Amino acid sequence: MKFRWRRLFIALAAILVVFFLPVGSMLAVYYYDDNAGYRGFSRHSTTDQAPDASSDEAVIQVYAARAARWRGAIGVHTWIATKRHDENHYTRLEVIGYRVRWGGDAVRIRPGTPDAMWFGQYPTLLREIRGDQSLDALIDRLHSAAQDYPYADSYTIWPGPNSNTFTAHIARQIPELRLELPSNAIGKDYLPDNGIIARTPSGTGLQVSARGYAGALVALEEGIEFNFLGLTAGIDLYPPALKLPGVGRVGFSDKKSFDHYSSDVQLH
Repeated sequence: MKFRWRRLFIALAAILVVFFLPVGSMLAVYYYDDNAGYRGFSRHSTTDQAPDASSDEAVIQVYAARAARWRGAIGVHTWIATKRHDENHYTRLEVIGYRVRWGGDAVRIRPGTPDAMWFGQYPTLLREIRGDQSLDALIDRLHSAAQDYPYADSYTIWPGPNSNTFTAHIARQIPELRLELPSNAIGKDYLPDNGIIARTPSGTGLQVSARGYAGALVALEEGIEFNFLGLTAGIDLYPPALKLPGVGRVGFSDKKSFDHYSSDVQLH
């Protein structure tokens, strides 16, 4: 009996250290930082991470930025930006939660600055694909997947469906993106239609999830991840990195970029 209690204690201690200690540390830093919050935020000024919209190049970009207020200590907000080869503006595809509270549609597909600050937080470019007009077909599929998102009239910060559920859903519909979402993109593991098993957002592996509360995944892109109460911990083998709840990726960057997309070329 003592041995069983000892194993239980060790398991609980491991959960505390792996899943909750990093989150607690991030919250402590947030409340200690006098600059946390909305100060100096702009949702329209560029951070110079996107190609000029006046070019005849087609572009797909995926960004992540710390969420607003205290939520940013725990997780990020993600969105997708696209530009067809003959367009002179970018279109942002994302989910905005407050619109649901006002009785609107959570999905926003509208012109906007692709790489703008998000409530004072600098965005990180997760994925970029550039190409000629052959990339337009992939952009069309992205827009169709966004319009068909099954939770357009609902939004739940934790464990989902939220903005990261939206981005992950689109990535699963368009596996050519090979999109790996950050481990602190809470909601990415919330599977639509009460699903339990699905492809990972990158399309390179499989995951199991119990409504975003608990689960695990194994994939070439994401590596190995474990989800507990919406928090994710794991390890990426190539390039090597730890994935910590709240903190995110600690190790080598894993941004993917393809500058010359062609319909005849398989993305890797």
